[in-house]
Amino acid sequence: MSILIKICGITNVDDAVDALELGADYLGFNFYQDSARFITFEKLDEILSEVPYTIGKVGVFVNADEQTVIDVATHYDLGFLQFHGDETPEYCNNFARPYIRAIRPQKESDLDVMANYKADFFLIDTYVQNAFGGTGVVSNWDLAKAAKKKHENIILSGGLTPENVDFAVRSVQPYAVDVCSGVEEKPGIKSYRKMEEFIKKVKNIE
Repeated sequence: MSILIKICGITNVDDAVDALELGADYLGFNFYQDSARFITFEKLDEILSEVPYTIGKVGVFVNADEQTVIDVATHYDLGFLQFHGDETPEYCNNFARPYIRAIRPQKESDLDVMANYKADFFLIDTYVQNAFGGTGVVSNWDLAKAAKKKHENIILSGGLTPENVDFAVRSVQPYAVDVCSGVEEKPGIKSYRKMEEFIKKVKNIE
């Protein structure tokens, strides 16, 4: 079982370089200004000047203006757009670029909306009122398994840590995992040790 790994909420050069050297497949950059992990264009320029430009870049957006998404995606050649807010299917399906739709289900019927999105991947995250990810609250893995029955490319997220990722992956068998707060020292600052342990755990799952 080869599970892809996305390290999200990257805000500085050291964390980006460490994550890639440790084996991360994708880096997530958060363009939501109210997030503790918001990345400025200046900082992202600095990061991308120190890593291969061909890295897997995911832009995370929350209810962003459509033209802003297009401009950022084009300028930084983002491999994927990730929509983590209240974006409608009409909005998400309008971009000529692969995208990840984040779903924060409270019950299984909340997954029915997946049928309306032409997403390449669905990221299953934890529902926390008035929050758009990065909460550290463990998601409902049963709902993630139910989502996998609707779409094979499921990214498991929500409260993953080096301590629980092995069990989570074996339980859900997702296409990929997404981790943010679970490998941090504090919001926006990653822990080398935690990233190393997390990535090693995922890569060693058979």
